[in-house]
Amino acid sequence: MTRKIVFYTLLAFLAWAGPAAAAIASLQDALAERVLGRSDAPVTIVEYASLGCSHCASFHKDTLPRIKAEYLDTGRARLVFTDFPFGGPALAASMVARCAPKESFFGLIELFFREQEHWLRAREPIKEIERIARFGGMTEQDVQACLEFQPLLAGVRERAEAASRQHGINSTPTFLIEGTLIVGAQPYEAFRDAIEATLKKKAK
Repeated sequence: MTRKIVFYTLLAFLAWAGPAAAAIASLQDALAERVLGRSDAPVTIVEYASLGCSHCASFHKDTLPRIKAEYLDTGRARLVFTDFPFGGPALAASMVARCAPKESFFGLIELFFREQEHWLRAREPIKEIERIARFGGMTEQDVQACLEFQPLLAGVRERAEAASRQHGINSTPTFLIEGTLIVGAQPYEAFRDAIEATLKKKAK
């Protein structure tokens, strides 16, 4: 999707009156990098994605598995997932995924992408987000506490705004591979070529 970044208020999607005590991630843990691959991999792929973006879902379904098998699992690259949400439901889903235990993050991300049409267009998207969050070990109270966690909301927003300022990110999915931008759900070959070119440079 391509449009100006708009972070709608979450209040329109919340049905609860007050904060709840719940076991969600700390702010530090919630905002920590979410990485697939080895930390010492020579190439870093930064993915800017919105959980409500159909092209992002296509990348995760069709292209990421090939990148993972060829580069992430072999230690030649790592992928850093960065939230760049468009709209209230996508922002809510991003926050919930980050509030879940860290080991559940990518599983939840894949579920949100796989069931995107269902929760994104639901009459009560928060209820559907709650349903998906259960697979990450979160309760309804956990989701409520997460969505009321204002420092996390500010952190996700600030990170996306920084990406826009520093790298000109204005659409999803966008990928930054060691200075090379790839915009849109490009075929596997586009990523392969960029990664291989970077590996060759670093081998010199």
